[in-house]
Amino acid sequence: MKRYFKNGMTVLFQGDSVTDCGRNRNPRCKKIDRMGDGYPLLCKQIYDTLFPDNTVNFVNRGVSGDRIRDLLTRYDDDFKAVKPDFVSIMIGINDTWRAFDCGDATSPERFRREYEELLQKLKADFPSAKIMILEQFAFTAHPDRIGWDADLDAKRAVTRELAARYADFFIPIYDVMLGAVETDFTMAELSLDGVHPAPVGHSLIASEILKALQIL
Repeated sequence: MKRYFKNGMTVLFQGDSVTDCGRNRNPRCKKIDRMGDGYPLLCKQIYDTLFPDNTVNFVNRGVSGDRIRDLLTRYDDDFKAVKPDFVSIMIGINDTWRAFDCGDATSPERFRREYEELLQKLKADFPSAKIMILEQFAFTAHPDRIGWDADLDAKRAVTRELAARYADFFIPIYDVMLGAVETDFTMAELSLDGVHPAPVGHSLIASEILKALQIL
């Protein structure tokens, strides 16, 4: 167990609905309500339990439905204005999903270009900030996700390549989820729709983040 974050640091969680998890956007509500009810909240709660005297500022700015391009659009408000010391990014599943639900595909080339632009911005604006990239995932065996493999695999390969170049930490969530199905859980216990984690799925993601930082 290690106190990875120093007091006063800002930890930013960024992504799409998997990160958003119904967070309250009202800046006047309690900070805990602005964390949503997914893995960002669990990370904060566990850290606060282990280190009750900490003054770390945990911030969730995930937005449901977002793709890489949306993170770039809101970069000034939801990255730069937050001034993070640590950034966790889990993005990309909607860059695959939109090709299947509305015919708005994102090519692997565009995905790479936009993701790299985001990471280069972070490196330039926050050179001392640590970056953690969480791989996007979907259970392609789920009836609603049949046929996603080729598109998802291409974008996961880009995510891994960019993580190796720009990130301080990389969590292979896709492999983690598939491994958990093989050993401990059913697919439905981890995600009812094959994309959005159930509570057990969020717990698994949070534990992987905290283990990577040697907090657990």
